[in-house]
Amino acid sequence: MSIHKHFWQYRLMEDDLELLAAHITRTAGLDRSRALHLIAEVVDFFTEPVEGFVHKRHTALQAAGLRNDAIYRQIQQELDARRFPAPSLSTRQIRRMIYG
Repeated sequence: MSIHKHFWQYRLMEDDLELLAAHITRTAGLDRSRALHLIAEVVDFFTEPVEGFVHKRHTALQAAGLRNDAIYRQIQQELDARRFPAPSLSTRQIRRMIYG
């Protein structure tokens, strides 16, 4: 997929993408290719589906040694604090996302 098609799905207009890439190139000293890659990473971060976020965080928190009851509370807090918040999920909803 071309980088521009990738951004189109997030409704970034061609002109906006070019302006942002130029700004990052100027201010961060990145070349255009790296600036576009950075923009793609940021867009992906803020548009990650709730279920993907829950699975990713569960795996990371388990690897850090937390038990599920603490993991569920942590995920609930993180979801509530996100810049583009997901709907509030109960412990049961989080558990069902992880285990089906």
